[in-house]
Amino acid sequence: EGLKDPKGNPLPYDRIYYVGEQDFYLPKDEDGNYKVYESIGDDYDDMIAVMRGLIPTHIVFNGRKGALTGENALKAKVGEKVLIIHSQANRDTRPHLIGGHGDWFWDYGKFNNPPLRDLETWFIPGGASAAAFYTFKQPGVYAYV
Repeated sequence: EGLKDPKGNPLPYDRIYYVGEQDFYLPKDEDGNYKVYESIGDDYDDMIAVMRGLIPTHIVFNGRKGALTGENALKAKVGEKVLIIHSQANRDTRPHLIGGHGDWFWDYGKFNNPPLRDLETWFIPGGASAAAFYTFKQPGVYAYV
Protein backbone atom coordinates (compact mmCIF):
# COMPACT_ATOMS: atom_id res chain seq x y z
CA GLU A 1 0.00 0.00 0.00
CA GLY A 2 3.03 2.30 0.03
CA LEU A 3 4.56 4.44 2.74
CA LYS A 4 2.32 6.44 5.04
CA ASP A 5 2.75 9.19 7.61
CA PRO A 6 1.46 8.56 11.19
CA LYS A 7 -2.02 9.79 10.19
CA GLY A 8 -2.22 7.29 7.33
CA ASN A 9 -1.63 9.79 4.53
CA PRO A 10 0.36 8.40 1.59
CA LEU A 11 4.01 9.40 1.23
CA PRO A 12 4.84 8.89 -2.46
CA TYR A 13 8.45 9.42 -3.52
CA ASP A 14 10.10 10.26 -6.84
CA ARG A 15 13.44 8.50 -6.29
CA ILE A 16 14.86 5.83 -4.05
CA TYR A 17 18.55 5.43 -3.26
CA TYR A 18 20.31 2.61 -1.43
CA VAL A 19 23.47 3.38 0.56
CA GLY A 20 25.36 0.40 1.92
CA GLU A 21 28.06 1.38 4.39
CA GLN A 22 30.87 -1.15 4.66
CA ASP A 23 33.90 -1.47 6.90
CA PHE A 24 37.09 -3.12 5.71
CA TYR A 25 39.79 -4.47 7.99
CA LEU A 26 43.08 -4.83 6.12
CA PRO A 27 46.23 -6.05 7.87
CA LYS A 28 49.37 -3.90 7.80
CA ASP A 29 53.00 -4.89 8.25
CA GLU A 30 55.42 -3.44 10.84
CA ASP A 31 56.13 -0.43 8.56
CA GLY A 32 52.44 0.44 8.18
CA ASN A 33 52.08 -0.89 4.63
CA TYR A 34 49.14 -3.07 3.67
CA LYS A 35 50.13 -6.72 3.49
CA VAL A 36 49.97 -8.75 0.28
CA TYR A 37 49.31 -12.49 0.39
CA GLU A 38 50.09 -15.23 -2.11
CA SER A 39 46.69 -16.88 -2.01
CA ILE A 40 43.20 -16.50 -0.62
CA GLY A 41 43.06 -17.66 2.97
CA ASP A 42 46.68 -16.87 3.79
CA ASP A 43 45.47 -13.63 5.37
CA TYR A 44 42.96 -15.31 7.70
CA ASP A 45 44.85 -15.02 11.01
CA ASP A 46 45.99 -11.45 10.31
CA MET A 47 42.51 -10.40 9.19
CA ILE A 48 40.89 -11.81 12.33
CA ALA A 49 43.41 -9.96 14.50
CA VAL A 50 42.60 -6.65 12.78
CA MET A 51 38.85 -7.24 13.00
CA ARG A 52 39.06 -8.00 16.72
CA GLY A 53 40.53 -4.53 17.19
CA LEU A 54 37.18 -3.12 15.97
CA ILE A 55 38.90 -0.24 14.15
CA PRO A 56 38.29 -0.43 10.41
CA THR A 57 41.07 0.58 8.04
CA HIS A 58 38.53 1.73 5.46
CA ILE A 59 34.89 2.83 5.61
CA VAL A 60 33.12 3.17 2.28
CA PHE A 61 29.66 3.66 0.84
CA ASN A 62 28.44 1.13 -1.72
CA GLY A 63 31.63 -0.88 -1.68
CA ARG A 64 34.30 1.52 -2.86
CA LYS A 65 35.92 4.91 -2.50
CA GLY A 66 34.06 7.58 -4.47
CA ALA A 67 31.01 5.38 -5.10
CA LEU A 68 28.67 8.30 -4.36
CA THR A 69 30.72 11.28 -5.59
CA GLY A 70 31.27 13.03 -8.93
CA GLU A 71 29.38 11.29 -11.72
CA ASN A 72 28.11 8.76 -9.15
CA ALA A 73 26.58 11.38 -6.86
CA LEU A 74 22.99 10.86 -5.81
CA LYS A 75 20.98 13.49 -7.65
CA ALA A 76 17.55 15.02 -7.18
CA LYS A 77 15.69 18.06 -8.48
CA VAL A 78 14.10 20.76 -6.39
CA GLY A 79 10.71 19.53 -5.23
CA GLU A 80 11.53 15.84 -5.62
CA LYS A 81 10.84 13.49 -2.76
CA VAL A 82 13.66 11.02 -2.19
CA LEU A 83 13.74 7.89 -0.05
CA ILE A 84 17.24 6.95 1.14
CA ILE A 85 17.71 3.46 2.54
CA HIS A 86 20.96 3.07 4.49
CA SER A 87 22.41 -0.12 5.94
CA GLN A 88 25.50 -0.91 8.01
CA ALA A 89 26.50 -4.50 8.71
CA ASN A 90 29.23 -4.14 11.32
CA ARG A 91 28.83 -1.24 13.73
CA ASP A 92 26.62 1.68 14.71
CA THR A 93 26.57 4.62 12.31
CA ARG A 94 25.02 8.06 12.17
CA PRO A 95 24.43 9.29 8.61
CA HIS A 96 23.64 12.94 8.18
CA LEU A 97 22.40 15.01 5.25
CA ILE A 98 24.21 18.36 5.49
CA GLY A 99 21.80 21.07 4.39
CA GLY A 100 18.62 19.26 5.31
CA HIS A 101 16.61 17.08 7.65
CA GLY A 102 14.88 13.81 6.96
CA ASP A 103 11.20 14.76 6.70
CA TRP A 104 10.31 11.22 7.78
CA PHE A 105 12.50 8.46 9.20
CA TRP A 106 11.92 4.74 9.74
CA ASP A 107 14.45 3.17 12.08
CA TYR A 108 15.42 -0.49 11.89
CA GLY A 109 13.95 -0.63 8.36
CA LYS A 110 10.46 -1.10 9.81
CA PHE A 111 8.06 0.48 7.35
CA ASN A 112 5.04 -0.85 9.29
CA ASN A 113 5.93 1.38 12.24
CA PRO A 114 4.98 5.07 12.22
CA PRO A 115 7.92 7.17 11.00
CA LEU A 116 9.78 9.70 13.13
CA ARG A 117 9.80 13.32 11.95
CA ASP A 118 12.49 15.93 11.11
CA LEU A 119 15.68 14.09 12.06
CA GLU A 120 18.97 15.68 11.04
CA THR A 121 21.18 12.75 12.02
CA TRP A 122 19.93 9.19 11.76
CA PHE A 123 21.11 6.51 14.19
CA ILE A 124 21.50 3.07 12.64
CA PRO A 125 22.68 0.21 14.88
CA GLY A 126 25.20 -2.25 13.46
CA GLY A 127 23.51 -4.99 11.48
CA ALA A 128 20.47 -2.83 10.79
CA SER A 129 19.07 -0.48 8.19
CA ALA A 130 16.93 2.62 8.20
CA ALA A 131 15.12 4.81 5.70
CA ALA A 132 14.86 8.58 5.45
CA PHE A 133 12.41 10.49 3.28
CA TYR A 134 13.50 13.96 2.21
CA THR A 135 11.96 16.65 0.00
CA PHE A 136 14.59 18.83 -1.69
CA LYS A 137 13.37 22.42 -1.33
CA GLN A 138 16.35 24.39 -2.64
CA PRO A 139 19.05 23.85 -5.28
CA GLY A 140 22.55 23.09 -4.09
CA VAL A 141 24.91 20.42 -2.90
CA TYR A 142 23.72 18.37 0.04
CA ALA A 143 26.58 16.32 1.44
CA TYR A 144 25.62 12.88 2.73
CA VAL A 145 28.12 11.90 5.40
